[in-house]
Amino acid sequence: MAGRIVDEIDRKIISILMANARTTYREIAKSVSLTDVAVIKRIKKLEGSKVIKKYTAIVDPTALGYSKISFTGVNVKPEKLFDVVRELKDKNYVKYLALTTGDHDIIVVIWASTGEELDKIHSEIKSIEGVISVYPAILSEVLKDEAYV
Repeated sequence: MAGRIVDEIDRKIISILMANARTTYREIAKSVSLTDVAVIKRIKKLEGSKVIKKYTAIVDPTALGYSKISFTGVNVKPEKLFDVVRELKDKNYVKYLALTTGDHDIIVVIWASTGEELDKIHSEIKSIEGVISVYPAILSEVLKDEAYV
């Protein structure tokens, strides 16, 4: 935050909001022993400094009919990296897209309804100009889910 470090009270507020972004200011205030007004001011500062980037609903993809989730590594020609990123950003099946410094240049989280659909998506990604290789890792079971980046 501008000119100051996030303190323990801010961290507790963030933790409460991460667990349930619909928690009222009054409930948060009781949990951190502050007034409603003090909590509102802290949250506004956290939002203004982009510590809190947005509020959103996190859904279960399987409840929406997406039974296949893939964490897919994509390696690309260096000169085509941002062209590939731009193309992937526009795909509805891409739910998360990040540049990495690990084994792959790009990590893509893909939601698909069936294995066949997921195969078609991976083939489509392979066909993008500049893509060298695609490395799918199909989600089999979620063991911990505290935050989805």
